[in-house]
Order: sequence, then C-alpha cells, then structure tokens
Amino acid sequence: MITKLCNMKKYPKTRLKTTTTEVAKTVKKRTDGYYTKIAPKSISRARQDMASWMSAQKQAENVDTPKRVLIQKLYNNIRIDALLSSQIENRKMITLSSSFTLKNGDAIDDASTALIKSLPWVGELTNHIIDSRFYGTTIVELLTDKLGNIVPVLIPRTNVIPEKGILLLDETATTGIDYRNVKEYGSWVIEFGNPTDLGLLNKAIPHVLFKRFAQSCWSELCEIYGIPPRVMKTNTQDANMLSRAEQMMRDMGAAAWFIIDETESFEFAKGADSNGDVYNNLIRLCNNEISLLFSGAVIGQDTKNGNESKEKVSMNQLISLADSDKRYAEGYWNSVILPALYRIGLLPEGLTFAYDPQEDMAELYTRTLGFLDHFTVDPEWIKNKFGIEITGLKQEGTPANFPPAPQD
Repeated sequence: MITKLCNMKKYPKTRLKTTTTEVAKTVKKRTDGYYTKIAPKSISRARQDMASWMSAQKQAENVDTPKRVLIQKLYNNIRIDALLSSQIENRKMITLSSSFTLKNGDAIDDASTALIKSLPWVGELTNHIIDSRFYGTTIVELLTDKLGNIVPVLIPRTNVIPEKGILLLDETATTGIDYRNVKEYGSWVIEFGNPTDLGLLNKAIPHVLFKRFAQSCWSELCEIYGIPPRVMKTNTQDANMLSRAEQMMRDMGAAAWFIIDETESFEFAKGADSNGDVYNNLIRLCNNEISLLFSGAVIGQDTKNGNESKEKVSMNQLISLADSDKRYAEGYWNSVILPALYRIGLLPEGLTFAYDPQEDMAELYTRTLGFLDHFTVDPEWIKNKFGIEITGLKQEGTPANFPPAPQD
C-alpha cells in the first residue's frame, strides 16, 4: 500500500489514490493502439557484411524515400556481440540505478515521487530514452491492460520513418500514419531522439562485422591446423590394404599406435606457421574501438598495459558519459513524459524530474572531520549520511577514534 499521495485541495483536477490499483482507476483506458495494428515480421539471421552495411545506410539516408528497415535489423543483429552488449549495459545501468525525485517548484513532491518509483515501467521509459542515443528515434506507445495499469510498448523502429513523421503498419509499405499529427501524440504516443540521427550503433557496425570475420577465420585456422593433419601412404590399388589403412586412421584417435606394412608409411603434415596473432590483433582493435565509442575508454580489457591510475581515469570518463545520459533523460522526462502522464490523468501538472546529485563520500567525510574541531555537527546528519551511530560525547581530553573514511 502506498500512503495517501495527493491532497484534493492541492490538485483538484488530478486525484492520486492511495494504492496503485486505485491510481489505475484515475487513468484513462486505452487497450487498443497503433502497436496492435502493426504486422509482425520474422527475424532474419542472414550473414551480414560490409556490403549489407553500405546498402542499409543508403536506404536510411535516401532523401526522397528514407527507410530504416535494413539499418535497424542490422543493429539488432550486432547487439548479440558480447562486448558491445556489456559496454552499452554498463553505461545504461549507471543512469537506471540512480535515484531521482519529482519536484513541485522548489519543493520535493514526496507523494508523486513515491508513486512514480512504485511503478515497474518507469525504468523502462528511461531505458528507451537512452536507447534513442544508440538506435536513433524511438517511439513508445502507452497502453493500458485489463486492470487499467499502464503498459509502455516500443513501436518497432523498422516501421518508423522519423524524417517524414510516418509510422508504417507494415515495414514493406510505402505509406503509413502521420503519427506526429494524431490526437494521441504527446499523451499516449511519445517520441525520443533526433529524427535525422542514425545513432551510435551505426558507428559500431564495421567493428563488430570485422571482429566476426576475424573470429571466423581464427576458428577455421584452429579447426584445420590445431591438430596437424595425418598422412598415410599405402597401395591404394589394393582394396584390402586401403580398407586396413582407413580403419587404422579412424582408430588412431582412441589408440595412438598401429602396425603398418613395410611398404606403407605414416607421418604428420606440417601445420601452419601462424598461431593466429593477425586475427587476435584485429579482434583486439575492434574491441578497443567499441569500448572507446560507448565508454570513452578501454576499461578493464587491456590487462597488459593497464594500471590503477589508468582505470580510474577511464571510469571517470564513463561516469561523465553517464552524467550526460542523465541530463538527456531529465530533458525528456520534463518535456515529454511528465506532460504526457498529466494528460492521461496519472500525475498532477507542473512537476519536474531531477536526478539526485552524486556526492564524493570520501571527500565529504574528510571535510566533516575537519569541521568537528571548530563546529558542532548534527549527530542525526552524521548517521543519515555515513551510517555512523553517535551515542554521546567523549570525555574531555580523550581523543575521538573515528572509523576510516568510506570508499565510493
């Protein structure tokens, strides 16, 4: 149960109930939308190469009839790369795990903040906002289930032509819905991202494709030359000798010895001189480029040249990018999402969204210790900020034993 969320005198137009079930009753119902009319398509897993990328870019950048079907399918294809996925998720998790508040003017609206934090799809909306930096324009449609609860659904990006403001009900169609002029736009249909931006994933495509190529070649090298080929010379015109030789070669894996005739010979062929360094170097280069693109640095991968100071600088770079994601998400929450939630009856008007500022706890703790020599510090503040229970004052002349500074 959530405590009473809103005073009716304060918000006469929008009443927030005491439970999430009661809140759902104040929201307008919309169980059928554009998403339910879109024709689903099977996912293609055909092998992609640089020609596929060039063709997809040409289709997306066509001035007269732009379409993002191929480029978005290529994005979905490369997202199965382990390093790429980890870099994106590491960056997004910093924002998604950050605390936030809703304010009414300069004061924090505790009721609305508690309500919005209790809803499971709030993080999903923030995730879609950040994804618009990677995929390009992202459209989310808000629907309601049978109980009246809001369910955000992602409109397939293959069906969106953001340059023209068109939503295709079938990705192969040439005409569709002018979604920016429908009555639901801005309330039930919300849009994130720059209409002309193809997203960061477009820059990652060549590195993922080259990495796949190098891995494929390296695995083929291991398959062919990992175990040197075996060569046996025998009289191939004699059926019995040929059959005997074939049987010996098959059994050699289980028993690495056999008896041959004096006219026969057996030897291992010479393997390849390369051990795959050329492929390893290409894979490492691609991994580094992907890391630089999404994290701003190579973090925790370069074990040969890595050191503590380098990792700290790299982490600071990642945190800076995450901070920019927070500002980006705040902008869309305040300009798009909160007005939409007001229009559909979930939240009162005039709220603003803000992430809580991040503090350097070690630095704050050091400064606090310095203040104790000259000022009186509230014990309750010490407890809430550092988790240190203050039980009383030490006797005069007895030095205070402070615990070590907390680490971030």
